[in-house]
Formats: sequence, structure tokens, C-alpha cells
Amino acid sequence: MTEPLLRRLSARGERLTVGALPWVAPVYRAMPQVAEVIEFPFAHGGLQFKARRSLAKQLEDRFDIAYVCPNSLKSALLPFLASIPKRVGYLGEARVGLLTHRLKNPPKERRPPMVAFYSALSGEADVAADRPQLQLDPAEVDRALATMGLRRRGYYVFAPGAEYGPAKRWPAAHFAELARRLDLPVVLLGSSKEFELCHEIAAPVNAEQAGKCLNFAGKTSLAHAFSAITATKSIVSNDSGLMHVAAAFGVPQIALFGSSSPLHTPPLNDQATVLWLKNNASYQPPLDCAPCFARVCPLGHTRCLVDISAADVLQNI
Repeated sequence: MTEPLLRRLSARGERLTVGALPWVAPVYRAMPQVAEVIEFPFAHGGLQFKARRSLAKQLEDRFDIAYVCPNSLKSALLPFLASIPKRVGYLGEARVGLLTHRLKNPPKERRPPMVAFYSALSGEADVAADRPQLQLDPAEVDRALATMGLRRRGYYVFAPGAEYGPAKRWPAAHFAELARRLDLPVVLLGSSKEFELCHEIAAPVNAEQAGKCLNFAGKTSLAHAFSAITATKSIVSNDSGLMHVAAAFGVPQIALFGSSSPLHTPPLNDQATVLWLKNNASYQPPLDCAPCFARVCPLGHTRCLVDISAADVLQNI
């Protein structure tokens, strides 16, 4: 969702270096406008001041401007310690002294879609029209597909995970039922944390149709997962990072929303179909509780996702 911002900056002549955690670095390597990616050696959570100060010393006198996308204090700390002259970001989490150019942070209920939110850091207008774009070398894709035993457009991709929590995940049994009814093999993608979830989908299907589901969760690099996505016939996912990756590659996709909102984080892709019962007038009783943005359904039923059937998805593929 930061790619349109980077494209705008590159178009006006800025040479871009992106600092990112290792798990997300491959995303930025798929952006041709990014000249360099620095992988941050930080663990998840905690300020880790010594590590940030050490890296900051290595970065001194290298950059003119820092665009700080996350709203956290620790994200703004590194550019400050590296004495980067111009530091642009949104107000939030006691960062007034760390940023030199501060944008007002609108309340969540009035916040624009995240792509426009990030693109506004460029200081340019008309950011709402931006759409993320990713590119891979076709030869690189072919090599990855050969390694994974896949052929272009010869399979579907499922991305059944959602890091935020179960209130964003379509039930595993629904994914399994959809896999049974598709006419091509299904590739399951996700992190190692999602291997068991993907196994829960694949095992009953493979017991009936041997080899129908291929569980690559935690078994392949993010770069290989990107190759599988860009060459798929279609992808079915929750509101997740891989949903946005698929949108940036412009592949046919079905995006399933429950506790979150496609008004806030939509897949910006002409080939995307969003299924969200909240805006389905024929669904009764109405989902007055959605979007709740909770990690776990506060009411205990998660019907915003449970009531989207495999048949509903199948008719949109």
C-alpha cells in the first residue's frame, strides 16, 4: 500500500532507499522504482534503542529526506538519530520532536483508504487515484513455478490467513468446500504460522481428491509466493497482505471481508471482486456490528464471514 507513494517520489526524481523488516523486504524488491532495500535487524516489539542508534550511525549523511509511513514512535526514531534533515510523517505517538514536517493524523472514522493515506506524505494532490503496482521478471517467475511444480494459469491460490486475528478469516471448512468444487489444483500460501490452518483445509480435500491441494505455507520464500500469485488463474483471500500483493499484480481475485472494511483497505484492482455481507442489502438480519475491526468476534458468531458460502465465492470466480 506504500508503492504508489514511492512511485510518486521516484517520478519527481528522488532516488529511493527503503528500510524494511526482512519479512517484507521482498515486496520492495518487486518495485522497480526502489534503488536499494535495507533490511532492519530489529525484532518485533520493543524500542531496541541501542540497535537503532547503531544503525543510525551507519546511515548518517546518506539521505536528504525520510518518509516515515508507520505511525509509531520507534519508526520515527531511526531517521531522527541518523540526523536526516527533513523527516516527513503523520502526527502520533509523541513524535512531534522527531519529525520536521508533520501531517495531521485524521481520526480512524475519517481516515481515507490507506493507499491515499500513505501517498499524501508526498505532499501532492489527487492521491486517491493511485493504485499499487508490482512487477516480477518473467524468467524469475518461470524458474519459481518450475521449482514449485506449477504451470501458468493451471491452478488457483488460496491465502486463508490473516495476521490480525480470526475475525478476519473465512472458515477453513469453507475454503475446503470451495477447493473440492474447483476444476484445478489449489495452492495454499501463508507463513509458517499458517501451516496448520492450511493443513486443516488441504487434508480432508486430499483424502477425497489426492493431490488437489498443495500446502506451501511456510515452505517457500515470499518471492516464490509472489511468483505463484502472479501466474495463478485466480486467488481467494481474506483481507490480508497477500490480498494487496495480488491486487498489485492485477490478477483475478476474490477478497473476503468480515470484521474489517473494504472502504478502508480495498484491493485496488479492476479484476477484484469483494464479498462483504455488510453491504449486501439482501442479507438479513443486517450486520449492524460490522465493521468492528476486532481480532476476535465480540459476539462470538463471526457470521460476517461464516455466512459467506463456498457457492457464493464459486459463482464469482
